[in-house]
Amino acid sequence: MIVSAASLEERFPGRAVSPLGALQLEKRGWGGKAEEGEENLLELSGKIIGSALRVHSALGPGLLEHAYEACLCRALSTDHLTFMKQQEIALHFEGLNLDCGFRLDLLVEDRIVVEIKAVPQILSLHLAQLRTYLKLSERPLGLIINFNVLHLRDGIRQVRI
Repeated sequence: MIVSAASLEERFPGRAVSPLGALQLEKRGWGGKAEEGEENLLELSGKIIGSALRVHSALGPGLLEHAYEACLCRALSTDHLTFMKQQEIALHFEGLNLDCGFRLDLLVEDRIVVEIKAVPQILSLHLAQLRTYLKLSERPLGLIINFNVLHLRDGIRQVRI
């Protein structure tokens, strides 16, 4: 695939992105023109990822999800981001609200769902679970952050509905 600088600027306005970087961004579901209001979501997700990078740099892989969650919460607080931990979400079915015990790991700034993992690899099941949580919580954007990787950039996936 031949990628020109003009097509990169069109697909990633205001960003300095190399052709290889563009492919990596698109593979992870990032990039493209930001719709109105979406730039704030992208900026917020960048701050969340920055907090996660600090946690991963300090701890590395190999711990349980609970440890990463506690440390990420501390990092988010330090970065002045508000969040709710283990937020319950209801399941609506045939006119009834059912309490099935579904919980979001983190809901940051009441806008982005963050699911924390410490698994060998992110599976399509993890992505489907986050998609369902986004639908149930009526949020447009979610992040899966898998801390059980050598480089955190390989453990981050963005999901949109």
